[in-house]
Amino acid sequence: MLRTTAADPAIARLARTQQRLATSRQLRAIGLAPSTTAHRCAPNGPWQRLLPGVVLLQTGAPDAHQRLLAAVLYGTTDLTALSGATAVLTGESALALYGVPGTTTHRAAVLVSATRGLRDRSYVHLHRTSRWPPTLLVDGIPCVRPVRAASDFAAHERSPDRVRAILTATVQKTSCHPEDLRAELHASRALRNPAARTVLDDLRAGTRSIAEAQARDTLRQANLPDPLWNPTLLTPKGTFLARPDAYWPHAGVALEVDSEEYHLGITEYRTTLRRRLRLESHGVDVISAVPALIRDHPQELVAAITTKLHQAKSRPTLPEVIIRPYL
Repeated sequence: MLRTTAADPAIARLARTQQRLATSRQLRAIGLAPSTTAHRCAPNGPWQRLLPGVVLLQTGAPDAHQRLLAAVLYGTTDLTALSGATAVLTGESALALYGVPGTTTHRAAVLVSATRGLRDRSYVHLHRTSRWPPTLLVDGIPCVRPVRAASDFAAHERSPDRVRAILTATVQKTSCHPEDLRAELHASRALRNPAARTVLDDLRAGTRSIAEAQARDTLRQANLPDPLWNPTLLTPKGTFLARPDAYWPHAGVALEVDSEEYHLGITEYRTTLRRRLRLESHGVDVISAVPALIRDHPQELVAAITTKLHQAKSRPTLPEVIIRPYL
């Protein structure tokens, strides 16, 4: 039978604000004896030790959010653990909380001070830094901003494909600017990773997806003229027309990469067709492709674009559109 203590009301408040988690330091500070904590964490007790110095105030298994918050609590030295002042989530797990596609919460990367002697434990991987970042609470968990999380991920990820996929998805999902990402990659020395340098070049050129980056690779290998990536096209009166994935101003040719993931529904399909009709009604010649074609049959994409660019040489006039390159 559980013995109640004078500290239990404070523990209940802590459980509500910290997803049923607490540090041993917090429990001592509110008056719970270490022996009582040990008793409650014993086999068949109501609590469990999730990580050294971190107590889960329930009997059931932790969910993904509790695991991530526990990782931050493991690294913190602050009684106000949600402040992010001494430990904060970063890397892929933080990006997962921001909803970046392709990320997981299997491992938790936690920033701590460069002077800390704490060791990695279980799924928790500590990244030491002397450059403490601004922090945000995301789903009740202290996190770095997306641009810092992406930079810390790139600095430690060995797979070039994953670096490219997740950095590109971060820019697309969170709207962080490539120049902000460049500054963070440089500050964290992640640009030592060749994959990070390649992705940054793609992003600064204007590509905003893996398919667009692969298309850019294909076009450059075929020695085709560089297009503008994701420019804004306006009508002569200044009305928004479209933002094609790629556009060759000297030929009036646009490339649209129709994502299979986001264009399965009838509404998305109609939106795609309307955008294409608007472009064609203003004289823009549109080439459509899906990511699988770009990846598996790049020669067909090259042939189509080569033909359209050649045909454009004989057209009497170019489309009357105002072009605003991506900045």
